[in-house]
Amino acid sequence: MKRSFCNMAKLTVKDVDLKGKKVLVRVDFNVPVKDGVITNDNRITAALPTIKYILEQGGRAILFSHLGRVKEEADKEGKSLAPVAADLAAKLGQEVKFIPGVTRGAELEAAINALEDGQVLLVENTRFEDVDGKKESKNDPELGKYWASLGDGIFVNDAFGTAHRAHASNVGISANVEKAVAGFLLENEIAYIQEAVEAPERPFVAILGGSKVSDKIGVIENLLEKADKVLIGGGMTYTFYKAQGIEIGNSLVEEDKLDVAKALLEKANGKLILPVDSKEANAFADYTEVKDTEGEAVDPGFLGLDIGPKSIAKFDEALTGAKTVVWNGPMGVFENPDFQAGTIGVMDAIVKQPGVKSIIGGGDSAAAAINLGRADKFSWISTGGGASMELLEGKVLPGLAALTEK
Repeated sequence: MKRSFCNMAKLTVKDVDLKGKKVLVRVDFNVPVKDGVITNDNRITAALPTIKYILEQGGRAILFSHLGRVKEEADKEGKSLAPVAADLAAKLGQEVKFIPGVTRGAELEAAINALEDGQVLLVENTRFEDVDGKKESKNDPELGKYWASLGDGIFVNDAFGTAHRAHASNVGISANVEKAVAGFLLENEIAYIQEAVEAPERPFVAILGGSKVSDKIGVIENLLEKADKVLIGGGMTYTFYKAQGIEIGNSLVEEDKLDVAKALLEKANGKLILPVDSKEANAFADYTEVKDTEGEAVDPGFLGLDIGPKSIAKFDEALTGAKTVVWNGPMGVFENPDFQAGTIGVMDAIVKQPGVKSIIGGGDSAAAAINLGRADKFSWISTGGGASMELLEGKVLPGLAALTEK
């Protein structure tokens, strides 16, 4: 499990002495907040093991995170990390120091210097720094240096969700400390996903859904080389259909990606498995008719909104005996009960395989597993959609590359 991470030979939080140290930590607290209430706290829960470890070791934790996008002063409204500080305090059972609206300056420095061993402070939303020339998201060198100066030379990156971005609060701080190390969440994410792709126990089956081929081209190309089979579902099915001249009715299609889809099918050597039927409706929202297609072709005036029963059976068969499965992207419009059978069918087919290592690559698939009550049946659910996609593409993540070698 840990093998691939050790191959990368980066220091982890367990490799450094934390007692009495001001430890800077990049976490991913980019959670959905509506009217000041956190609607999904998964990412806060996922960060707890690293935070607790630092506090137990007698470190003084100084946490950094972004929340949403902030481009101008007006965007700060509703983007404060104040609700996160309160939620984290409840989860840790101790006070979390927090100064609303403050990402730098004398007041913040005084609060940090007043911390005692085992105490924790959360800095306000790092993207508040983007109002004045995108200092956070463009990795302003002075900002990274300043934030690094607030600690004692140790930086823990535990924010997998932003590891594919080079920002001041991850790459910038890393460049200005003696030791930049991985937290437990980052370590696990890399170990699970990278090992699944680079050194999988076979058969290795990848399942890719979602609406757009354009988002997944790099992933499909990489996984066609690495996996034994790649199953395709969701809206991108119809771009692959049209590329072969199959009727798709009013289904979603990316006209400018037909050549790409055709090229992928040609070089797939039969590894790419498409649905053989769809659940179709006569409109996306206010439909009056829903039915299964006879075969691949979608009827005129209808659009495909989920894979059909024959496809579920076909995918179930393709997954039989799989030892490693990576799933990214739903099979249909799962938010609507009429079009969730495909996603449910595929999830059930994955988790029933004996001894399978099953990994969900974040985003909508994670939401589907959680909302449809199957989250606990998977080996690993990634917390980062974009970052896990880039790992599946075989890319190097900047946040990870910036960590200190062992």
